[in-house]
Amino acid sequence: MRGNYVTILSLTVPNRNNCSGVFTRSNLLTMKTVKYTKLVLIVAYALSLALPVRALGSAPASSHLNLMPVPASVRLETGRLAINGSFNVAVKDHTDDRLRAGIARMLTRLAGRTVLTLPADLTADEGTATLVVQCERAGDIVPSLSENESYSLEVTDQQARLVAPTVVGALRGLETFLQLLQGDRDGYYLPGIKIQDQPRFQWRGLLIDVGRHYEPMEVLKRNLDAMAAVKLNVFHWHLTEDQGFRVESRKFPKLHALGSDGFFYTQDQVREIVSYARDRGIRVMPEFDIPGHSTSWLVGYPEIGSAPGPFKIERRAGIFEPALDPTREQTYKFLDAFLGEMAALFPDAYMHIGGDENEGKQWDRNPQVQAFMKAKGIKDNHSLQAYFNQRVLNILQKHGKKMIGWEEILQPDLPKEAVIHSWRGPDSLAAAAKQGYNGILSAGYYIDLIFPSSQHYLADPIPLNSTLTAEEARHVLGGEATMWGEWVSPETIDSRIWPRTAAIAERLWSPRTVTDIDDMYRRLSVISYQLEELGLTHEKNYGMLLRRLAGSDDTGPLRTLASIVEPLKEYRRYQMRPQTMLSPLTGLVDAARPDSETARQFAANVDAFLSDAPRFSLYRPNLERTLVEWQTAGRALGPMIDRSPALKETRPLADNLSVIADAGLEAISYLSAGDAATTEWRDAQLAKLNEAAKPRAALEFVVITSVRKLVIAAAELPQLRSTTPAEWKKRVTIMASPPAAPS
Repeated sequence: MRGNYVTILSLTVPNRNNCSGVFTRSNLLTMKTVKYTKLVLIVAYALSLALPVRALGSAPASSHLNLMPVPASVRLETGRLAINGSFNVAVKDHTDDRLRAGIARMLTRLAGRTVLTLPADLTADEGTATLVVQCERAGDIVPSLSENESYSLEVTDQQARLVAPTVVGALRGLETFLQLLQGDRDGYYLPGIKIQDQPRFQWRGLLIDVGRHYEPMEVLKRNLDAMAAVKLNVFHWHLTEDQGFRVESRKFPKLHALGSDGFFYTQDQVREIVSYARDRGIRVMPEFDIPGHSTSWLVGYPEIGSAPGPFKIERRAGIFEPALDPTREQTYKFLDAFLGEMAALFPDAYMHIGGDENEGKQWDRNPQVQAFMKAKGIKDNHSLQAYFNQRVLNILQKHGKKMIGWEEILQPDLPKEAVIHSWRGPDSLAAAAKQGYNGILSAGYYIDLIFPSSQHYLADPIPLNSTLTAEEARHVLGGEATMWGEWVSPETIDSRIWPRTAAIAERLWSPRTVTDIDDMYRRLSVISYQLEELGLTHEKNYGMLLRRLAGSDDTGPLRTLASIVEPLKEYRRYQMRPQTMLSPLTGLVDAARPDSETARQFAANVDAFLSDAPRFSLYRPNLERTLVEWQTAGRALGPMIDRSPALKETRPLADNLSVIADAGLEAISYLSAGDAATTEWRDAQLAKLNEAAKPRAALEFVVITSVRKLVIAAAELPQLRSTTPAEWKKRVTIMASPPAAPS
């Protein structure tokens, strides 16, 4: 998870909980992080130079299939299978309630997309069925790491046949079947195709943190549905935090009664989620974060803490001092009883103990702890936590569970049965694998940091430059996207998870060679809309949030602004716009999306326009139309902001929107006329753009670099006389790049 710096692909970012911006760990960690940053940057650059990989077979196949994740093997065949009102399904060999329910869900979604009335009952006649689902056996009663998720799917002009060894494999194949649906003037159909598919990694998860902000049952269920749609198979339920204890304990009722503000899941609700997930082939792994991140534990039971208390639920974001006391036998008796209770509630083989970001400040000040360390010959807090982890591991093993924790749990005496959850990156994960530890990766998949899908897509648990042997590589089980909950509510959480997590799901399922970013985005836009049929609100609530802010349904100018800004990345939001866990998450920063499609398209159009030097006609109308829209919106936002005090903080953004548009339009005018701009004009425009690039209201424009290219190109026109257009464009691109941040 985490540490004083978290490295996400090519960026070094602050610790996920250190929102104050004050870093407390050693320079050594910083140096290690910078080293990893440079390494991954090199890998990402190499990937960017490689030819796009069309892993669906041929380019024509890729151009019209919308499969995500991409299957292991796809071969297009001739013919097509019509999908009409006579569509029906037969089941061959094994069938059970879980398989029948999965088919029923598929039929509901298929009917919704096609507006066809489809029969709800299975047909007994395999020969006349449109789809035959042939399943060998039920598979594991409790979804497990070793579950066989493979399947094959063949579609001819007569019939589709899905074959899987287990029900979970059949469920994965049903999702692919739905994604194959296409339509034209003759109706809906599936193309002739042969697919052989299985996941690259066994562990493909999504962490949802409900400790900081509680998420209702319907939020969890719709996200489980979405996970199944993109073949994720582990729901990592982060249930306890300094800000909240979210699960009912009947043995220690003050945990949830005093530590949750009344927002917790009953044990019956937990069983409901576990069952709901199982029906979709998804494991549910709980996390009870200890010994740090434990304030909510100590509100009701201060006697197991390292300081006398009293304790109150934390309302801020950040890292806090309270920690369990690892020197008292009472602590372990408490954990034995509690973890035993939870072990009976959660059937998964793994239980996550967190183990991260315990700074040990209360241990340092506690004479009893210091005396214990001296008596036991424990040299430092890291070793003391290792002692604690060993005791907890024994408790979990007693209750039939395997321990998983963040990298802080890794120490020389840790038994090989423990699983390492890496926030530091593939190098750290590989080092654990070389020592014989199984592990999963989350570095690169921190979706709460608001990085674009493309960046997550290039992060790989086993990168191309990995030095792991085949045997060592088997210890890398997969990875998890992490949705930390500081700045999400039930209204906004879907937009922070989806659709970007579908790109991560593809990285964890599909062959390593699937790296075509443009094609990923093409398919991601299709999948995003398909996910809406599962009840997700990532598209729907965007308009709702904007209407609320504007106080009317006339949101055009505000929507234009929102389309080219993104929330601040990393953990800078809290520094610019401090809020507590009780603050409403309803500002423009909450409505704005993490991965601006408008900015991406604008950047592509600018690149095409500059590549057309010296004519500068390609995409010129598109660019001018877009910039005029920004210019008009900038002027119209003033009166809208005057009417809505909730938008007051966005006024500087509105003003800068006009500045950005003016600079772009003037630059295009120079380029189109072949009339070079003066250096004075260029410098004046760049100064304005640099000012506009400064974050406001915890938002930042993501089109500045593209407009800088236009401005610099206008002043660099004379260079076209002495160089090729390609070299000229490269020069402009380098000059327009924002200055590198100091390491």
